[in-house]
Amino acid sequence: LETAGPDSIFSRVGKEPTGDPFNSIIRLETSFHRKPFNPFINAGAIVISSMLPGKTPEKRVASLCDFLAKLLEKPTEEINYNKTVFLSEKATGARNRAIAWFLKELKLIDGDVEEALDTYFMQCSIMLTAEELAKIGLILAFDGIHPFSKQRFFSENSAHICKSLMITCGLYDGSGEFAVQTSFPAKSGVGGGIIGTVRDRMGIGTFGPALDVRGNSAAGLIALRLLSETLDLRVL
Repeated sequence: LETAGPDSIFSRVGKEPTGDPFNSIIRLETSFHRKPFNPFINAGAIVISSMLPGKTPEKRVASLCDFLAKLLEKPTEEINYNKTVFLSEKATGARNRAIAWFLKELKLIDGDVEEALDTYFMQCSIMLTAEELAKIGLILAFDGIHPFSKQRFFSENSAHICKSLMITCGLYDGSGEFAVQTSFPAKSGVGGGIIGTVRDRMGIGTFGPALDVRGNSAAGLIALRLLSETLDLRVL
């Protein structure tokens, strides 16, 4: 959002939940939109990864790691991707490869498909702790500003877009149920992490590798529901 701009981003991906699994390909073929419904499903994330600044997968991911390091106030070299996980993703990513070639046919990916996939697989393999996820969620909670240092890292509009999509699409086809139960924006990943953000109050990070049928951390969902009930974190 900060480098490409919302207009460019949403010319290639939508803003709507799908109701389908995160790695589904069917909507690309059957919807008249002919683009991923949102940036958080695999198809959307592959498109967004290909739009990161840099001419090679390594440089694109380096730009992302540099941004994360600034958010976390850490040296750039401390934020990186796990090469073993990357190679595993690359070796077993047949469905993602099929999605990427379909995106190429729709002219939603510029350049080489394998390079776009390498960028996606690398960024999926970036290593962060639950505490680091919570720190990022905290900056989102204050609309792009760190509440302690008062430094702005991204615009209020970018924060608004991210949080809006998190609450409607952030937990794949379990987003609606989660919103009813907890009522604050969150984004999960199939690595087992979940990032949550509560406006003007806190960021939350959880990690639990066991996933439910929708690809969300089973333990993380329970923890977030309990936190929401105990601390009254509902924002809606």
